[in-house]
Formats: sequence, structure tokens, C-alpha cells
Amino acid sequence: MFVHAAKTIARQWINQNTNHIAGFGGAFFHGSINWLPDDAVLPASSDVDVMLIFDNPPPVKLGKFVHRGLLLEVSHLPTSEVQSAEQLLGQYHLASSFRVDNIVVDPNGRLRSIQAAVALEFTKRAWVTKRCEHAFDKVIKNLATLDAMSPFHIQVMTWLFATGVMTHVLLVADLRNPTVRTRYVAVRALLDRIDRLDVHEALLRLQGSAQISRSQVEQHLIELTNVFDAAKEVITTPIFFASDISDAARPISIEGSWDLIECGFHREAIFWIVATYARCMHIFHVDAPHLEQKFEAGFQRVMGNLGIDSSEDICVRRTVVEAYMPKLWSMAEAVMDANSEIL
Repeated sequence: MFVHAAKTIARQWINQNTNHIAGFGGAFFHGSINWLPDDAVLPASSDVDVMLIFDNPPPVKLGKFVHRGLLLEVSHLPTSEVQSAEQLLGQYHLASSFRVDNIVVDPNGRLRSIQAAVALEFTKRAWVTKRCEHAFDKVIKNLATLDAMSPFHIQVMTWLFATGVMTHVLLVADLRNPTVRTRYVAVRALLDRIDRLDVHEALLRLQGSAQISRSQVEQHLIELTNVFDAAKEVITTPIFFASDISDAARPISIEGSWDLIECGFHREAIFWIVATYARCMHIFHVDAPHLEQKFEAGFQRVMGNLGIDSSEDICVRRTVVEAYMPKLWSMAEAVMDANSEIL
């Protein structure tokens, strides 16, 4: 499916399902779809992210689902977070969705006015720096929330996603998409272009995957497939990532990881493999404790290959990441200096 066709289907769903809802303030395309030309083919392992704005957003997002053959991921955003261009320009995860006009519904014209202002300021060094600072601070703050008393899989998720935002600091510094699942592949391309793959190796070491072999990753993904299939059948609790563990999300979570491995990015693929594994373990923890016990050994194996066998290991890794942050910031400044698009 071409990107323009995917956008058409997404627009039709939005128009059919939102205009009648009280407090609906508009909709825009979010994420990777905004970085693809309309005549490109949408990868089979990609969804189309749609952000809906409400005065009072529903407590649980719709998440991933298939509509007319297209995988959509629908999320909600409160109106209070989309008030001005200045507010968005400093938010690294939102600003890039407003750098070009990808507004789908704009009831009162406010969103397009904000988008036009964001587009004018997006590449200015002061705003790029502010977005990098936002991502940088997110790493530090999320690491600070680590709780050694939480279940091991919760600690893993907190550490993994906090550490993974280090890639976003650099991607944002280069005016690139702070993508989620393929963040390590994207940052590798950036660092390869400026001849700094040594930094990529450092990021992989901090994740623990620098020395992991392709055969190890393949075995973990085989095991994860069984875990994924079990988790999607027992989930009943409305957790925020529920739709990521579903038949609709399988092309991303499972097939998408195989695609990365086949392209030679097994070390980078481990990020989403571990994220999905930990999420499945959480589903078992809250909805099927007997399955948590059944699959615990496999989860421990993948974490062991990353050099993390216990809560103590996560604490050590947190300290190492925190110590590396000044070097990461220096690299972000060097990336900004090298990008001629930044004004």
C-alpha cells in the first residue's frame, strides 16, 4: 500500500468516527508516516499513527487495530498540550509532527495556525537545542523512577525505555524522526553518515547488545513468538499497551523484528524484542500468573544475554548510563553543528 492510500483510509476513519464526539478538537498524523513521501510504499511492519485531540481524552487509547487492510494506531492528546507553537516546539516527541502540514481535522483552524508557526521555527538552533534537552531530561527522569521493589519486568521496561531515549537525543539533534521501534537502526544511520559509529557501539554497550550474536537474538525471537501468542490470548486488564500484544500488532512486534535481523541489525532488533517480552510478562503478571512462571526462564535468558540478571545489575547499568550522559550531550551538540539545515 502506498503512503497516500494509507492516509486516505486513515482520514476516512477519522471523519467517520470523531466529528460527533463532544470536546473533539482535531486530529493529525503522528510519527513515521510524516517522514515518508506520499508515493512511497508503506512498510508491512509499519502502522499509521493518528493523534486525536480532546478536551477530556478517554482514559484508554484505542491503540492498534486494522481498518480496511490498514494497521492504525490511534492515541489521544488533551487540548491543553496543543495550545501554542512555542509549547510544541520544545516537545521533542510532538514537534516533528507539526514541521509539515499533516493536520487531518481542524474544526476551528487553530491547529493549522500553530503548525504554520512551528514550521517557521522548527530548524532554529534554539528550538532544536530545547528539544534535545527535553529528550535528555527524559532519560534522567525516567531512570530516577527505577524502583528495586517493583517486579523485575517492570524494572526492565523502565530501564530499557529510559536508555533507549538516548538515541532520540541524537536523532532530534539531526532533525530526524525520533522513531520508536527502529530507533537504534535510525541512530546508526545518522552516526555512520558523520563517521561516528564508535558512538553507536557505545549506545549498544549501554543497552547490553554490543556483543550479542545473531543466533542468540534469533533464538530469543523464536521464544518470544510463543510468549506473544500466549499473552494475546489471556489479556483482560486494560493496560495502555494492550493493543501492541495482539494479532493486529504481530506484523510489527514479530515479523518486524525478523526483518531487522535479516537486514543485519540483530543487535538493534533486541530493543523491541525485550520491550515486547517485558510487556508480555506484565500481562502474565496481572492476568495469568501461572504463565508468568512458565515463561520466566526465557525472559531471564534474554536479559542475561544483555548482562542483566538481577535488580542490582539494573542499578549498575543505570549508573553507567548516567555517567555517559555528558558525552551524549557533547555528541548532540556536534551533530547540531554538522547539520547545515539548522539555522
